[in-house]
Amino acid sequence: MEWSILHTLNDFLYHHDAVEDPLLFYINVSEALFVATLVLLFLLANGDRWRPWRRTAVAAGLSAGLALAVGKVISELVDRSRPFVVDPSGVHLFSGHSADPGFPSDHATGAFAVAMAIWLRNRRWGTVALIAAAVLSVGRVAIGVHFPSDVVAGAALGCGAALLLYARPLRARIDQLSDLLGGAFEGGLRRLRLLRPAQPPSQ
Repeated sequence: MEWSILHTLNDFLYHHDAVEDPLLFYINVSEALFVATLVLLFLLANGDRWRPWRRTAVAAGLSAGLALAVGKVISELVDRSRPFVVDPSGVHLFSGHSADPGFPSDHATGAFAVAMAIWLRNRRWGTVALIAAAVLSVGRVAIGVHFPSDVVAGAALGCGAALLLYARPLRARIDQLSDLLGGAFEGGLRRLRLLRPAQPPSQ
């Protein structure tokens, strides 16, 4: 079953350049795209109105960090070879890649941790993020660097980390940390006169 799905996706991509080029581009920039999104959310979500988005960015970053750390331990224990290593003549490799263990997929782990953390706080944009994570995961299988179970395990691990950190006691601590960091950042902007002073609440 694993090989059947892998070869179906891999062969499809090999014979469809119109899909290969944009998908490969997205896969190659995906890490930077997810990281940049969280950084921009944190930096631009100034003021009380946008505070929930900054909290989301911090929660998503911590969820990804936790999931990737656990994934690294699992990867070393399982030590599963990637498809292009197991079957170099039968798997088309679309991009250069190291032959390190591939279970679970780091890309799927990080992407789904971020996406689920967003979905738990904002269903609309979280759904968009989950779709983006799913496309990335399928793409990693299609280009020959992961088995389907690698990305499924990564998705489960990423979502599990986000759900764990969304538990009420941890969520409250993460929100406090976000507000503390955000307050310090906004204070720095005000000292540099890059942000208007906070207005007192109307009576």
